[in-house]
Amino acid sequence: MALQEIDHLDDDARECLDNCLEAAPVCEWCADECAGHGEEMAECVRLCRDVADIASLHARLMARDSAYSSDLAETCADVCEACADECEGHDHDHCQACADVLRDCVESCRRMAS
Repeated sequence: MALQEIDHLDDDARECLDNCLEAAPVCEWCADECAGHGEEMAECVRLCRDVADIASLHARLMARDSAYSSDLAETCADVCEACADECEGHDHDHCQACADVLRDCVESCRRMAS
């Protein structure tokens, strides 16, 4: 089923769902890459894993039109923002790519939460 076929999603919700579905694997990739760079990357790994879990959960709640989706949107935005801030502090290409994806996710989740 294509995302466009989920008829209860408006354009903002579709964008948020897309962004969450992109953020989760990018954060898994970034966490995996950071894990090999020592203890100084531990917080980046933790935050990336948090985002991967929360963003994928948020996407699932949106897809099934859960009444709790908008509540989770604010948390998802907060965690994505913390992770993006952390990633931006590192010069690794994977961290910079992750931060870019997360900024879009923050914006769309904040719109969903309001």
